[in-house]
Amino acid sequence: MSGKLYIVPTPVGNLEDMTFRAVEVLKNADLILAEDTRTSGVLLKHYDISAPMRSHHKFNEHEEAPKIAERVLGGENIALISDAGTPGISDPGFMLSRECRRLGADVECLPGATAFVPALVASGLPCDRFVFEGFLPPKKGRATRLSLLSDDDRTIVIYESPKRLPRTLRQLAESFGEERDACVCREISKIHETYHRGTLGELSKYFESNQPKGEIVIIIGGRAKKTRDSED
Repeated sequence: MSGKLYIVPTPVGNLEDMTFRAVEVLKNADLILAEDTRTSGVLLKHYDISAPMRSHHKFNEHEEAPKIAERVLGGENIALISDAGTPGISDPGFMLSRECRRLGADVECLPGATAFVPALVASGLPCDRFVFEGFLPPKKGRATRLSLLSDDDRTIVIYESPKRLPRTLRQLAESFGEERDACVCREISKIHETYHRGTLGELSKYFESNQPKGEIVIIIGGRAKKTRDSED
């Protein structure tokens, strides 16, 4: 009888954001796959979860995905977690999910934490239509991607590291225009959660002299739609 792959979101900051169901799934799993066993060990200890755990990350997922999928087909219930948030969203997870689906193994993703949703909703920018970009290409294709996004009228969500934030904001201001509204969200659900709102020009200047720490989500307002008169 086939088992199941459970994709389990974990807190992006506050450990109390873990759901009851997620804890129960992890406690009953035959195996927990973790992006970093040291980081996940803190979470598992907090909730007294003793299921066996092993590493599953971007450096071994190509090799490990087929093996894990076969174990699911063989009847094991295996849970996949990342360091924080939902696996597959800018974290390992897609390859294993795809391989399980290819072989006909059951896959279930629990609802739960992911950083961009609270950042988007609390930013004050429109959240009825948005595009999630994750991390921008570091070099090749970056300018092209920014050019395409600058013409999108949906709210745009980008992940960034604190070290690269000033440079990215400068590039966004150059591509989108300095007057485009944006919000830089930091440390979602943690004690030092902050939201810096303003134009891209203002935010770029601010973070040039105020180096941030922690995980960053950038929310950018979409391009203003042209009116009928301006198009004629």
